[in-house]
Amino acid sequence: MVEEIFVNKVAESGLITLDLEIFYPKGEIKTFDLKGYLFMELILKEKDFRAALQTTDWSQYQDAYVAITCSADAIIPMWAYMLIASYLQPVAKEIVFGNEQKLIDQLFLKNLASFDAASYEDKRVVVKGCGDVSIPETAYVEITNLLRPYVKSIMYGEPCSTIPIYKKPAPKL
Repeated sequence: MVEEIFVNKVAESGLITLDLEIFYPKGEIKTFDLKGYLFMELILKEKDFRAALQTTDWSQYQDAYVAITCSADAIIPMWAYMLIASYLQPVAKEIVFGNEQKLIDQLFLKNLASFDAASYEDKRVVVKGCGDVSIPETAYVEITNLLRPYVKSIMYGEPCSTIPIYKKPAPKL
């Protein structure tokens, strides 16, 4: 009887899988919405706004990533965002103007800034495409920008089913 030998071609391929989930912000993400601080959800009255901020329980934002936004269709003076940031700064990990997605995008970029792309010199890299966490497009664009100068190739997906993104040209003879 002939003995069957299974060969794991993926393991032998030399592909390195890079899971962007490791760069996902670790910690609580919260949104500070100005809408509830507006008169009739339309107008910011400075005196009332300042009084409301003074009575806000800022401890709810302790060690959180916070996005400052206004979901109402209102004109908000720039100083209002600055005032909110001044209250949040002592308690929050990070503060961003925009919605939760913009906050996540900026945190991804910040986390990717510490990525050592040079350590992938002449490697074949697969950027993992599926996972438990939704990875923003911003992260995929940035990792491509970081890796491209160094790697032999970039692929997207899973090692068993990849989509080619970039292949370093062969040296000219």
